[in-house]
Amino acid sequence: MKEPRSQVYEKHAEETADIACSPQELFEFLDDHRNLSLHMKSRNGSPMMGGGQMQLVLGEDAGKEVGAHVIMRGRAFGFDLYLDEVVTERVPAQTKIWQTVDVDLVVIGAYELGFRIHPRDSGSRLTVWIDYDMPDRRKWLGRLGGPAYAGWCVRQMMRSAVSHCGRPA
Repeated sequence: MKEPRSQVYEKHAEETADIACSPQELFEFLDDHRNLSLHMKSRNGSPMMGGGQMQLVLGEDAGKEVGAHVIMRGRAFGFDLYLDEVVTERVPAQTKIWQTVDVDLVVIGAYELGFRIHPRDSGSRLTVWIDYDMPDRRKWLGRLGGPAYAGWCVRQMMRSAVSHCGRPA
C-alpha cells in the first residue's frame, strides 16, 4: 500500500464548537470512522452526494492505529469514487489526523483531515478540519463544488459529535 506524503494543500475548511463530552468520551466516539462517515452513507443518498453513497471498508485495526488504512468506495452524481486514507497521527483524547494515499474523487483531490480536542470546564472544544487540493481531473468541478463539499463534510462530522454528546449547558 502507498504511504502518506508530506504536502501543503491548496484549500482549508474547519469548524470549532464546544461539546458536552469529556475529551476521552468524545475521542472514543470520533475515533470510530463509522461515526465520522455517516453523512456519506445515507440510505436514500445525500443531496451533497448526488443521491449516491460511500461504503466504508475498515481493516482489523478499525482505523484506530497510526498506519491503519480506511477505504471508501461508492458513487456520487454518476461518478465512481474511491479513496484510501491512512492514519498519520493519533493521540487519545487529543487528536487524530489521516490523509489520502490514493484518491479518485470528483470535487476535491488529495486531502488531510483531522480533529483536535481541548478540555473545557463544560466538556471539550472540538475543531474538525480538512486541508485539500483540487481534483486532478475535472478541475472546473473542483472550483465549483470543492469548497461547498469540504465545508459540508466538516459540518457533518461536527454535527455527529454534537448529536452524540450535545452542547454544554
